[in-house]
Amino acid sequence: MEIALVLTLLVIAVVLFATEKYSVEIVTLVMLTVLASARIITPEEAFDGFSSDFIIVIASIFILSAALQETGILDFVVIRLVQLAHRSSNLMLFVVMLITGVVSAFMNNTTVTAMFVTPLIGLSKRVNISASKLLMPLAFSAILGGTCTLIGTSTNVAVSGYLAKTGLPAIGLFEITAVGAVIFSVGMLYMMTLGQRMLPNNDDQQLTEEYKLQKYLSEIVVLPDSPLVGQLVFASDLTSLHFRMLNIIRDHENFLPDFRTRIQANDILLVEGDLDNLIKVKETKGIQIMADAILEKDLQPDSIRLAELLVVRQSNLIGRTVKEANFLQRYGLVVIAISRYGETLRSKIGSIELQLGDLLLVQGSSERLNQLRVSRNVALLDEFEPTLFKKRKGLVAIACLAGAILLGTLQLLPLSIAFLLGAMASILFRCIGTQKAYAAIDFRLLILIGGMTAFGTAMEKSGAADFLAEGIVTLAGPMGKVGVLAGFVVLTVLLTQPMSNAAAALVVVPVALRTAIELGADPRTFAIAIMLAASVSLVTPFEPACILVYSPGKYKFRDFIKIGSPLTLLLVAVILLLVPLFWPM
Repeated sequence: MEIALVLTLLVIAVVLFATEKYSVEIVTLVMLTVLASARIITPEEAFDGFSSDFIIVIASIFILSAALQETGILDFVVIRLVQLAHRSSNLMLFVVMLITGVVSAFMNNTTVTAMFVTPLIGLSKRVNISASKLLMPLAFSAILGGTCTLIGTSTNVAVSGYLAKTGLPAIGLFEITAVGAVIFSVGMLYMMTLGQRMLPNNDDQQLTEEYKLQKYLSEIVVLPDSPLVGQLVFASDLTSLHFRMLNIIRDHENFLPDFRTRIQANDILLVEGDLDNLIKVKETKGIQIMADAILEKDLQPDSIRLAELLVVRQSNLIGRTVKEANFLQRYGLVVIAISRYGETLRSKIGSIELQLGDLLLVQGSSERLNQLRVSRNVALLDEFEPTLFKKRKGLVAIACLAGAILLGTLQLLPLSIAFLLGAMASILFRCIGTQKAYAAIDFRLLILIGGMTAFGTAMEKSGAADFLAEGIVTLAGPMGKVGVLAGFVVLTVLLTQPMSNAAAALVVVPVALRTAIELGADPRTFAIAIMLAASVSLVTPFEPACILVYSPGKYKFRDFIKIGSPLTLLLVAVILLLVPLFWPM
């Protein structure tokens, strides 16, 4: 009965993670509540994962990464190194991937990708190279760079913590570096050769063309006898017909309306709405349609311009609708359209719930847009303006990270204490403020990892892990240890599509450890192979780092399948070849 309940919860979790109908942390906490209520695990075991030292390591790395970003040191390094590659696109691609991979070995790959997207788009415009030639390699190198050290990705830290919890030796800080370096090098070589040839060359378009807005924009002249005169812009008859007011031209002055603006006679209203509603408006008394199509210059007078905003990880906009985010009052911007997975969303913008990687086409003043350059909620995809390089604090931030790594590597301090000390030092030396340090921690990820660790305990206690292990040995045992290991690696790669990498690894590892014991193999070999496999699934753009480059790179879903599938198969082969050599079974 307990086995059936645990496996049923696992299937439900996979489905809910895939559909994203509910946030991952809510799904995780509900799972823990059910497991504890059914007495499969005790309340202490349910929340034991949250008090584990590897949670402290992950949180500390988030703070140290934010400190490096806050001081401008990473922007400084990127600009200096990428400038060396201006003369050759191949050299530039090599440098971009190398920098990204090295940095990602010590920072979260999604954070690294988010930091580099804006500089690379600005660089691509400057050297006249399509951003699509750079952004997918950026995401791939950030993901693969995380396989080079224990702290390169939260998945590695989580699996290491789970091993320690079961009484097996934890993974050393640089224990996987040799294999990780080969994985990263193979990925780099692939993207520099075959991958580069398959990358799309998406030309830049005017924003109105890119978002296919021409047939949705019109200019309406309000005549003196119009019933619109005196109505509030955002509560007018036009609004009831699902038109959105973008600009008003009044007395030759073009401005953005706000919630207090009332329509006046002779106003020229720039509105956005579908064709059917436009036909209805044409029949309305007291207005005159000036144009059924608007050029981009009409949307960008001297004081107002169009721009694209990328919703980044840890943004407090994720999960909120455009209306709830209150863009007009909070940012002074009008959201005209949203690009998501290559699809342009225009209708009922206010009710669209924002997601990671959404690209927002907004309109507003240059001053308001420039204020967003330091926002942690969105990245302004415009001309890149690097964060002011604070040299002294930047060096201190590097020293804090290097000191934590050194203390942990030499085992002078436990890894969790070493990184917590480094994070605290970065705050005490004012490399980052306390509030920004808290904001840098991805608590959703911590809840997911802590919860899935407890789920692993439930699989062991309920007998679900043994049940699955016996079934796998019966089916795949004749293929030998390597064949069974290959099965687990492929399963992990597949599970990372609907689930996060860390969740997929923590689901598979308990079963793999039991299976290894049944086969008489070293459980750590299986655990490390699964851990690495969770970071090489590049078939679809569901990995957060890939989501961040999907819309800015104007990619299509098939681009990731076409380019990522051969690379994923190649990296799976590398893992199956090298892991048994470095960690004999």
